[in-house]
Amino acid sequence: MIVRLGRNNMAISKDKKAEILVKLQKITKESKSMAFMNFHGISVADVTAVRRKLRENGVGYFVAKKSLLRKAMTEAGYTGTMPDLGGELGVAYSTDLVAPAREVYGFEKKLEKGAKLLGGVFEGVYKSQSEMVAIASIPSMLALRGMFANIINSPIQRFVIGLDQIAKKKTA
Repeated sequence: MIVRLGRNNMAISKDKKAEILVKLQKITKESKSMAFMNFHGISVADVTAVRRKLRENGVGYFVAKKSLLRKAMTEAGYTGTMPDLGGELGVAYSTDLVAPAREVYGFEKKLEKGAKLLGGVFEGVYKSQSEMVAIASIPSMLALRGMFANIINSPIQRFVIGLDQIAKKKTA
């Protein structure tokens, strides 16, 4: 009897593990923020869409064995407690502090089933799932600039409306 193992069931060679570990170490050194994502139950089409959207927003995405990821994280020396990394694990990473969490959380809401934000690393500190959701809720820089412009414009706008009302009273 011949048993054929699928690609996912095959053992990874030591050389391949060393290569993956080097890649993870590079990610941990260069990234300011990382978001851990459980992608169990997501279709190939959805994973492709996730990767494309992340790339468009300057966020990298890498899938690795949990044991190799834990080893790279331990070597990186992050503070705090590492979140529970259950299921099939992908890491979204970027030099932008908020982008990985925002994008992964956006896919969690969009896909509803399968994708799940598990936690992450923010400025060298492990963050729980709830803390990463809070970070994901921070508006983009463009939205913050718009809010700031609205705040600056508001007193001037109210002053002009007041002057207009005074002018209408005097002409009436």
